[in-house]
Amino acid sequence: MNGRAFLDASFWIVYRDEKDGNHLVARRAMSELFRQRTHFVTTLPVACEIHAFFAREQHTRELVLKDLFDNPVLTIENFSHQDQKAALEILRQYRDKTYSLCDALSFIVMRRLNLKRVVAFDQHFRQFGEFEIIP
Repeated sequence: MNGRAFLDASFWIVYRDEKDGNHLVARRAMSELFRQRTHFVTTLPVACEIHAFFAREQHTRELVLKDLFDNPVLTIENFSHQDQKAALEILRQYRDKTYSLCDALSFIVMRRLNLKRVVAFDQHFRQFGEFEIIP
């Protein structure tokens, strides 16, 4: 394994949505990450965002459930009450930003796990300024 990266909904939605303008960028990035034997980490709130996006498309909905919950290269990391408190503090501290609670929880889990890379198209990760964004 060549390392770990946090998997954000913004990336996986684009990766699975062939109609998205960045779909080929996502496929190339994922191909390279697989080649590097990257292990992915995400959270249940991120998984919920992905599932909600595809909830009305039966085939894709079933595919992403398998991607998320039957995948040896992906770990769904639990978050603690302390993580929740820290995420709320980020939202209070950065009131001028439009971070979601899911974004803030992701930042906190990444900090706790010392993850430096995130696979995302969401500009909030870049705006937060602590992580390397792929692609």
